[in-house]
Amino acid sequence: MRSSRIVLALASLVLLGAARPAPVPRRIVSLNLCADQLLVGLADRGQIVALTEWARDPELSAIARQARDLPFTHRSAEEVMALRPDLVIGAPFQTRAVLAPLKAQGLTLLELPRGEGVAAIEASITTLAAAVGHPERGTRMIAQMRRALAAVGPPPGRGRVAAYYQRQGYLTGTGTLVDEMFARVGLVNLAGRLGRPALSQLSLEEMALARPDFLILETGTRAVADRGTAALHHPLLDTAVPAARHLYIEQAQTVCGSPAFADAVASLAAQVRAVDRAAAARRR
Repeated sequence: MRSSRIVLALASLVLLGAARPAPVPRRIVSLNLCADQLLVGLADRGQIVALTEWARDPELSAIARQARDLPFTHRSAEEVMALRPDLVIGAPFQTRAVLAPLKAQGLTLLELPRGEGVAAIEASITTLAAAVGHPERGTRMIAQMRRALAAVGPPPGRGRVAAYYQRQGYLTGTGTLVDEMFARVGLVNLAGRLGRPALSQLSLEEMALARPDFLILETGTRAVADRGTAALHHPLLDTAVPAARHLYIEQAQTVCGSPAFADAVASLAAQVRAVDRAAAARRR
């Protein structure tokens, strides 16, 4: 009988040890712009040792303002090692190989789930929130994003065709976050209609022939800054799509999967509705 009690006690100790939560990381380094977008909202600021150098760029980062006073690296292995992190997120292969020996000293290397769309965003939020020790913040972030998407209301696109046109004539295609944005607004992606991959180039002449209902451009291309943006101001584009149906989206809202995606959907839906209201007013 006594030996049975000893066995049960030892088993309980083993189970208690297995259930013990992993230590909360105190020194976190992000080497991935998309991880930056989530980390700032999920971790305590005191936990964040460094973000990427792009986190402060408002054209690329939806959290540029929040990241202004946070340190950053240029993602070299030497910089990261000097910071003595206990959690590194999104390390490139070469850096990951250099840091691997530090695992014995408690370093965790984390990769976020791959994929596009809201399901992938939610998976990344859940994974990262658990890794930084704040799963409840992940739950709240997902709930807030879902509410924001629901608040967009009925899709106004009504199956009309839109083209997301970027510098140097790049067209964003199917299987991307932009493609899901179009679907949620009720628009059909021109790239999908043309059978294009996730990213391809479409000449001005081809765009003029395709004549989509809407042209979606990045806010950073409103003014001519270089040869890449100059093409987006060519008169031929106005022939393809009248300027009144040129709509603008912040690149930072779609370059990575984050709650900012809901802002992009809301902005695009509002602009489509505004175009429709203006057209209705002209008909009266």
